[in-house]
Amino acid sequence: MDPLLPSAPWLMALAAIVSAAACVAVWRDVPWQGRQSALIMAAAMIVIAVTGGDAMIGLALGVVLLVSAMLGTAGVRGTPAAATCCHRALVSLVMAICSFESLSTGEAVVQAGGHGGHGLDGLLSALVIIGVVGVVLWTVVAEWVLVPVHQGRTARLLAVESWAMAAGVTVMCLGF
Repeated sequence: MDPLLPSAPWLMALAAIVSAAACVAVWRDVPWQGRQSALIMAAAMIVIAVTGGDAMIGLALGVVLLVSAMLGTAGVRGTPAAATCCHRALVSLVMAICSFESLSTGEAVVQAGGHGGHGLDGLLSALVIIGVVGVVLWTVVAEWVLVPVHQGRTARLLAVESWAMAAGVTVMCLGF
């Protein structure tokens, strides 16, 4: 089945690259856990876009994204960067679940045909949709409700990173 949005893999890759670039631009203000998570997400999305999202590649990327999500929160508890690191980890987790979903359907990641199947695929689809809604809500609340931890250029770049991640997972969910 063709994806609903044929350019979705490239849009996801672009969003991940923008997010990673913003994260790297504020190097000292993001702990290594957050930087690795942003860079792994960007690399994974580029691999999906370039390879067409083969299901076995999706499995490998899902494992890498899952490990990255776990590393992304290691040792940040109680620090000012904890919330943004957890946000990145949630995005990595949603992307990993989407990659695992492609394996459960036996289709390529970019040809999964939407998130609404049955059985294991249906459960993973529901988790992806819940995850995407969570990421978008987290982004909105962090931007407009919470008091920002950073100011000036750093705050703007971290907002760009956050919105790019939210856009990337939304395109992933709607595009497939």
